[in-house]
Amino acid sequence: MTGINKDFRTREKLDYYFRTIYVILFLSVSKVVIPMGKYVNPKMGKFQRSLNSKIYVDKSELIAHTNELFFTEDCFICISRPRRFGKTMAANMLAAYYSRGIKSNHLFDNLKIANDESYEEHLNQHDTLMVNMQSFLSKTETVSKMLEMLQFEIITELKEIYPDVKCNNDLTDALHGIYAQTDRPFVILIDEWDCLFREYKDDNESQRQYLDFLRLLFKDQAYIGLAYMTGILPIKKYGTHSALNMFDEYSMADPFEFANYFGFTDDEVGELCAEFKMDVEEVRAWYNGYFVEMGTPIYNPKSVARCMKKARIGNYWIKTETYESIQGYIKLDFAGLQGQIMRLIAGEKIKVNTNKFANDMSTFNSTDDVLTLLLHLGYLTYDWDTEEVRIPNEEVKQEFVNSIEDLEDWSGIVGAIHTSESLLQAIWNMDSAVVADGVQRVHEQNASLFEYNDENSLSCVLNLALYSASNYYSVFRELPSGKGFADLVFIPRRKFNDKPAMVVELKWNETVQGAITQIKERSYVSALEEYQGNLLLVGISYSKKSKTHECKIESLEYGESG
Repeated sequence: MTGINKDFRTREKLDYYFRTIYVILFLSVSKVVIPMGKYVNPKMGKFQRSLNSKIYVDKSELIAHTNELFFTEDCFICISRPRRFGKTMAANMLAAYYSRGIKSNHLFDNLKIANDESYEEHLNQHDTLMVNMQSFLSKTETVSKMLEMLQFEIITELKEIYPDVKCNNDLTDALHGIYAQTDRPFVILIDEWDCLFREYKDDNESQRQYLDFLRLLFKDQAYIGLAYMTGILPIKKYGTHSALNMFDEYSMADPFEFANYFGFTDDEVGELCAEFKMDVEEVRAWYNGYFVEMGTPIYNPKSVARCMKKARIGNYWIKTETYESIQGYIKLDFAGLQGQIMRLIAGEKIKVNTNKFANDMSTFNSTDDVLTLLLHLGYLTYDWDTEEVRIPNEEVKQEFVNSIEDLEDWSGIVGAIHTSESLLQAIWNMDSAVVADGVQRVHEQNASLFEYNDENSLSCVLNLALYSASNYYSVFRELPSGKGFADLVFIPRRKFNDKPAMVVELKWNETVQGAITQIKERSYVSALEEYQGNLLLVGISYSKKSKTHECKIESLEYGESG
């Protein structure tokens, strides 16, 4: 009996070997090609177009992170960034890399990912679904129709590759059946995942229906190797919970290890400026300022690219949206919102609780909710350590000003901005009386927006009064210098080296001479040790008794001890 079993097992092994050899020969002779579709294993043309562009910045190391998470408990990734921050390009790159049945190594062999040990392991090895939700939403009138069309289109393509799969027009059934046959997990890429929440802002039923579909598609499904979604908004919350809590989110508030892959880094912009012969200091002032993990500075990629191509500084990113989009939010009637916006325009930081935001564009319960939305839309940036937001750069600051100029209740702020150039000129002319009078007017015009009771309030008024200074200067607040912190330091950018540097000290209910003396005694001018040029020492004080401001300005030649 043992001999019979032995012979049987031997014949079984031989049969298996012969069948395997037959399949290999058949495939090589018949040159079987895995079908490529619009949504299933899409062709690589979209990423190829990015590579062919005049400006391409290599972000392929993103793939090393997704490879590391592939088919793990952490394989669910949701990236939320503002418009034009490279989300779609990154999704097209992942599709070109993972899609089975195509050969895209020629696109990646010269990119950074080719040096990663995981590069060849996953290259063109996985059935990949690539879906732009906006394209389906724009073709249908209801969410039900959208989801019906989406499933029909994808299943039709899947059946071309796997004709024996029975799925009853249900996408999850199809993916289950294919995974059972092949034991190969899928890569699912969804771009513009949140478009429904932007276009169906107040339709809670449609939102729930959509989230239920996504939850069924992803939650506890064995066929998921990688689920990667991109959008502007983080995942919608119901109450305090997310309907898609299997996803790890990487947003403008908490980008973590994905921080550098959406937006240009300082080094990348430096290389572009050298190549296109642009002034990196001006580019930094206009497009930098999105601080993410560990204080890493990130530039707006759309604006930088357009700036390089056109060879001039300009307002490019905002032109993809209209100013009404921000205006509608900042004029909402929440207590303190107008004062907070004033402080932001003046260059200050505002502490914000981002955790209560419902991640949609219609549920607002506080000023914090409004500011958090503006953060996700790209109008603000967030400091993780201090939990503060601020306006990132000159391009966005101009958009805030555009949005309030037509609003009647904002005339005090607008007036201060319009007169700020003349006030700055008065400082350059060392006209102390005109400066004191100008700061006084700005205070009086905006006194209702905040309590004027300390040096921080004085700083806000002065920053607003000197709004136009950022056109010429790099502005530093509370700059470590000498034996303390200088309240405000203005260092002219290279393009404006004819302007004097300025060290400003503020005093609340103290003498203006005391401000000048403090600048000298505490060696605040040491913050300018690398600067060569004229210096102005500016002291500004406010008297609680007289309710007036005073100003004193002195000129200090570089190298004077004071």
